[in-house]
Amino acid sequence: MEMSTLIIGLFAGALGAGYFVYGKRMAKITPMVTGALLCVYPYFVDGTLWLVLIGVALAAAPFVLDYFLP
Repeated sequence: MEMSTLIIGLFAGALGAGYFVYGKRMAKITPMVTGALLCVYPYFVDGTLWLVLIGVALAAAPFVLDYFLP
């Protein structure tokens, strides 16, 4: 495992934990699910580019879904 994938996984997990806690406190399902996915996806994805692309997409998902869905 490369150091960059380890660091990206660490940041994704920290961001996911923050999303999960926020979703739990605000009783919103979208940030909770996104937070859980951000914590888990680095275990299944190999490659720095894919880690970054999937992480950015997941991090933006709650904002995009809240904008398009009432």
